[in-house]
Amino acid sequence: MQIDAKGLPCPQPVILAKKELDRGCEDLTVQVDNQAAMENLSRLGKAMGLHVETSEAAGAYAVRFTGKAAQAAEPAPGPRAGGGRGYAVFIGKDCVGGGDATLGYNLLKMALYTLSQSDEVPASVLFMNAGVKLPAGEETQVFDSLQTLIERGTAVLVCGTCLNYYGLTERLKIGTVSNMYDIISAMQKADKVISL
Repeated sequence: MQIDAKGLPCPQPVILAKKELDRGCEDLTVQVDNQAAMENLSRLGKAMGLHVETSEAAGAYAVRFTGKAAQAAEPAPGPRAGGGRGYAVFIGKDCVGGGDATLGYNLLKMALYTLSQSDEVPASVLFMNAGVKLPAGEETQVFDSLQTLIERGTAVLVCGTCLNYYGLTERLKIGTVSNMYDIISAMQKADKVISL
């Protein structure tokens, strides 16, 4: 089976593919027109235990899934994989609060550091909109805090559509380029979501 998902915004290619794979399709090819969509589809296939092949021609990508899905795709489990999924932290801005931007940026840096040093780290940290400027920025403290979180089991997901919008895709320094489907799934699987 083939799906032409060229021109469709995130996360539509992933959702279309997942529906067919959940129905039992064992040979599916999805065509997309950007690398982020290709990477998102590849992660979906691997999470479902499928064999994934990708190819590129004339600026278009084809992602082929073969095999029988072993499980439904889920974001990587956080530190509490046995029971609940702990908590998720959603960061949709590059500052905390609505007052002074410099103060808000410094507060967000401190919040990330505090999370990285806490006894119970989040299962996931989710960056969208202007929040993606943090993992794509030059601030060493932000990078170090996120690296510590990853080493302690936190999934750091960064919205690919948002990176593209701000022209930061090539500048991402840490985290996984992700999509709305994975970010919403991480929120749904969390015991609670904290928004900064």
